[in-house]
Amino acid sequence: MMEMTDLHRQALDLAPGLVALRRELHQYPELSHEESETASRVARELDRLGIPYRAGVGGHGVVADVEGSLPGPTIALRADMDALPIQEETEIDFPSSRPGIMHACGHDAHTAMLIGAAELLSRGKEQLHGTVRLIFQPAEEVNAGASAMIEEGVLEGVSEIYGLHNLPTLPAGMAATRYGALMGSVDRIEITLEGKGGHGAIPDQSVDPIVCASAIIQSLQSIISREVSPFDPVVVTIGSIHAGEANNVIPHYCRMTGTVRTFHPDVQEKLPERLERIVQRIADGYRCKAKLDYISQTPVLMNHDDPVKVIESVIDETLGSEYRVIAKPTLAGEDFSIYLKHVPGCFFWLGSGPKERAEEAFGLHHPKYWLNEDCLPYGASLLAHIAKFRLTQLSGGHA
Repeated sequence: MMEMTDLHRQALDLAPGLVALRRELHQYPELSHEESETASRVARELDRLGIPYRAGVGGHGVVADVEGSLPGPTIALRADMDALPIQEETEIDFPSSRPGIMHACGHDAHTAMLIGAAELLSRGKEQLHGTVRLIFQPAEEVNAGASAMIEEGVLEGVSEIYGLHNLPTLPAGMAATRYGALMGSVDRIEITLEGKGGHGAIPDQSVDPIVCASAIIQSLQSIISREVSPFDPVVVTIGSIHAGEANNVIPHYCRMTGTVRTFHPDVQEKLPERLERIVQRIADGYRCKAKLDYISQTPVLMNHDDPVKVIESVIDETLGSEYRVIAKPTLAGEDFSIYLKHVPGCFFWLGSGPKERAEEAFGLHHPKYWLNEDCLPYGASLLAHIAKFRLTQLSGGHA
């Protein structure tokens, strides 16, 4: 590994406090739109650091500016704060105290990392060109937080934005970057079928929406296999189906929800019409009435070239180029993509897995998800270094 930067040395000194903060947040997780305690905890940390902030932004979001002593633009750093409706099954000493709610995606760690970056940047304000905006975002898991915060002005005056996500299948101490598309778009579909309920023993006197639903589920996959190029990844998944209560009754309604993912904006744009056509025509064939609600949520996460170069330079200086790999594309989604529709920026993966056999670790959103806390000072120092380095570049100063 290359010689450690001064910021990373300082981050290592902060590690015990970052670990303690992350564990506290892990024990008291809050779902999307309910992050009031988490936001209050963030506010107390910012008070401790003497950094002014604005709370209640876009729901429970917190926004703070670290203003440097030297003139320059504004760079934003973002961390998400919400947890998931998952029952924790880990064996750690600080599990969730709230049944059915778990930080199974590591947003507790992201919040701690950004607090660490805030402290590092605040300590070096005399050498900081411009301003670093810290965005503590709620409701990422439901793809609502970024849009809400943007509507309340968090990107006003921002030149670029940067963010990271931990990755438990990549060892702590490593990072992964990618030019262009990194993560897929995310859309939600809701389908309601209306048939004609009746006795299960007399199906000819009914119109069965369950049979119709099964045909629709199968036919939706033909979009992937026969209407989209095999070189353009698309996923159409029905994740829930609800109909009926009794085994001998044909229900009147069947309701389904699902997710649609793509890796290309032009493909995403064409999918609503294709799904509508299949749902309506199959429903007609089965004598059912159908209603499709296609809810656009987040676009493809497209990194911008210059910010990617910035992150790669910082990773190489902080960790060493041998600890940076090319990120594989994924159809998992992230509402950080919405920020990138407004200003240039980059999102990257930070390793949070075990040093050995990380590829076998439990992944994100798993009830046994585990985070290697060694990643916390890496995340804090990388975020702080990225902001400081880029502000210096953009202002024409000297690093």
